Formats: sequence, C-alpha cells, structure tokens
Amino acid sequence: MAKIPSSVLSVSALLVHVITIPLFFLGFVLVYESSWINDFISGGTGDFDRLVFNTLMLTCILVGVLLASRIPVTAKRKEMSFSWWLYICWSLAEITVFCAFAALYMALAVPSYSYFPALGECLHVAVFILPYPYIVFALQIAFLKPNKKAPADEDLVRFADNTGRLKLVIAHNVLLYIEAQENYVSIHYLEGEKPKEYSLRQSMRGIEDLMDRHGIIRCQRSYFVNPRHVKVLRRDKEGFIQAELDIANTKPVPVSPKYYDQLSELL
Repeated sequence: MAKIPSSVLSVSALLVHVITIPLFFLGFVLVYESSWINDFISGGTGDFDRLVFNTLMLTCILVGVLLASRIPVTAKRKEMSFSWWLYICWSLAEITVFCAFAALYMALAVPSYSYFPALGECLHVAVFILPYPYIVFALQIAFLKPNKKAPADEDLVRFADNTGRLKLVIAHNVLLYIEAQENYVSIHYLEGEKPKEYSLRQSMRGIEDLMDRHGIIRCQRSYFVNPRHVKVLRRDKEGFIQAELDIANTKPVPVSPKYYDQLSELL
C-alpha cells in the first residue's frame, strides 16, 4: 500500500495532532450537548460544573496519550516509513489507549461506575467524536502536494558549521553524497564535471533537516545520498547493498536494509 508523506511525522504535524484533536474533543462535548454523552461524563448527575471538569480531565488524558504516541515516532521519523494501513492502525491504537485511560479515570471519579462498563461508554463516545479530526487530517495529507517546485533560492544548499557560520553553498543537483567522519561531515559534490570533497565541522544530526528540505535522504547511519545521482542499487558479494552513482570515479555508497525501500521508491 502507498506510503504516507514524511510530513505526517514532522514536528508541525505533531503539534497539529496534540492541539487540534483535543480541542475538537473538548469543543464537541461542551458545544454539541449530546444528552447521552453529557449524562455519562457528568456521572449521571447532569451537573454542568462536573461535566466541564470531567471533560477537561479527559481532554488532558487525550493530550497525554497523543504526546506519548507521537513524540517517539517524530523523533525517529527519518528511520521510519508508514503505509496508510499502518497509519490507520496507529490512529485506532491511539483512540483505544485513550479510552482505556479515560475509563480508568471515570471509574475512579464516579463511584457508581465500574471499569469495563465505563470502558464501553468511553469507546462509544470516542468513536462518535474522534474519527472526524483524524479523517480531516488524513484527507489533508492525501491531497497535499509535497513535491511543489521550490523557489529558485531553495535550489541552493547552504552548509553552516556547528557554530552557525556559512561555509559552503552549492546547488542541490550537484550534491552527490555526504559521509560522517568523526566530528566532521565530508560533502561530495560536482564542480563542473569533476567530483570534489569538502570537510565541514558538523554532525549528521546537525544537517538532517537541511538534507530533508532538499530531498537528500539518509541511506545509512553515516551517509546521506542524493537520489538524483543514484544509478542502480545492487548487492555486493558479501550481500551488502550499495548505491552506484552516475558519476565516474565515485565510490559506491552503502545502503542499510531499513533505508532500501525508501531509496528504491525514488529511483
């Protein structure tokens, strides 16, 4: 199944989920005023103050579940690839975990509720409310055009060292690959038709976002490669995957198995 855009796992997407989904839940309960939802959340009392307080507590639980779910994935987004089915299962798991903790809160907050009946009601409420923001966000992703042509200035890759000083500016289409070397990164690029190398005092993590913006992808823990210059992916005699570039006199770039699918889809 098709993979979702990498933007789904970005920091901005994390903020969208953690802010908009809980706000939608809070607003829906308090504005829509569904009698059976209000009756359950208020503990059967119909008391508005208790309804508001319990709704706020459930909203905080939802924020906590989303943070616990999204932050680790966002932190590891460069190493992960999600299909739409996996994303759907992930979203359903978030809703289910929220219901489990929400039911625990309701069982503790309302003496007349026991856990499993409260869990059933929480699932009922969540299925009634939460799919809407998830579906809207998924549709936004599906119709988003991530490959818009960048402005001319964005064709230039601006490399700064670890103090922030600009050291090298090159066009993204002449960049071949980048290799980690202790406290430096070695930038391999073309000058005319001749391969050149530049050592920059910087870390792979320090240039990760820059590479992502220009379509230069990680292919191994110590390497980024420009897929525009990858001619073929092949296994050597030892079974290791290597990316052969379309430029003469350049060494093959190693590719880890976990990055193979992402890179092969771009060729």
